[in-house]
Amino acid sequence: MAPFHQEHEPLGGKLVTKTTVVCAILALIAAFLLAKRMVLGLGSVTNLNNGFPWGIWIAYDVVIGTAFACGGYAMALVCYILNKGEYHPLVRPALLASCFGYTLGGVSILFDLGRWWNAWHILVPQYMQPNSVMFEVALCVMSYILVLWIEFSPAIVSKVPALRPHKRKLEKTLFVFVALGCLLPTMHQSSLGTLLVVLGYQIHPLWQTPLLPVLFLSSAICMGFSIVVFEAVLGSAGFKRSIKHEMPQLAKIARIVQGFMVAYLVLRFGDLIVRGELGAVFNSGLRSLMFLIEIVLFATPIVLFSKQSNRDSRKGLFIGAVAMLLGGALYRLDAFLVAYDTGPGWHYFPSVSELMVTFGIIAAEVLLYIVFVRKLPVFYTHKLTAEDLAAAHEK
Repeated sequence: MAPFHQEHEPLGGKLVTKTTVVCAILALIAAFLLAKRMVLGLGSVTNLNNGFPWGIWIAYDVVIGTAFACGGYAMALVCYILNKGEYHPLVRPALLASCFGYTLGGVSILFDLGRWWNAWHILVPQYMQPNSVMFEVALCVMSYILVLWIEFSPAIVSKVPALRPHKRKLEKTLFVFVALGCLLPTMHQSSLGTLLVVLGYQIHPLWQTPLLPVLFLSSAICMGFSIVVFEAVLGSAGFKRSIKHEMPQLAKIARIVQGFMVAYLVLRFGDLIVRGELGAVFNSGLRSLMFLIEIVLFATPIVLFSKQSNRDSRKGLFIGAVAMLLGGALYRLDAFLVAYDTGPGWHYFPSVSELMVTFGIIAAEVLLYIVFVRKLPVFYTHKLTAEDLAAAHEK
């Protein structure tokens, strides 16, 4: 008999804190700048130009942000595909973070479109371009946002009295959406890499490779597992909740990340050797430096998680997860911006307004996450069962 009974419960607590106030202010600043962009155009708030049609909004909000939001995808793979039910306590928090990450990433795409008022064309067959990588990414991301919220809906339904009678029926159909939740990210995360393949020589050889779809997908999965560890450890400190019952699962996730990263680095350096571009690692100036920083960050969890003591400590798990997340984020930032050269005369560096919008979107995610976990049953609580209480009383 398990010594503890686990169930999802709201954390409760105050919603108005220093953290939520700061997040709200940053989100409001971003909302103002986005309203300005919608009225006055992209040039009023961004440094985009004809040589750089995308900037930090696409690089972070879509490419990096959706990879950070792969926690739900990663946990679905181990829980429902590999049938490892022991990870179930980590699913709903990861799923909630994925909901916000993908939803805000999807919404932010609208602000990066030059003719945003034509965004609805993607849903009209006569405008569709089925051979377009961008079309596939857009359709997959939109579909996955819907799937994520359906997967998370039992947490919302349980708090709405009128919907509670339908909760069991909903749960019986969730396997369909879980399957879609495993398929769709596999498609669009790999396609984000394909998006760069078609740019050819405009992407520096350190990043340009036919293996980009595999590298993007594998690193996104690692980032998904890492964000689960990151949220668990940071949440335990921020929400003052114990995660000692989740530590064995987090340690196993660390081993998964370690294994993935070994395979990733072997594949990446093997690709450079086969293409004859290994020398570019040391003779490409700033790009060489950025590449080497990526590799150091990717190698950190391999070294750190090789020791059982690090996998069993919150500090070790946190440092390894942060290194993996930073490495994955830098890899995507480098591939989409640093490695991109559209020709002489074109340069790009994000404006203050662009950065403030990005910070505001991150702040909005944090704020909404705090509100949801305090009001909805997201985290597992660990309570003694009635039998355990009776046994303790007898002793």
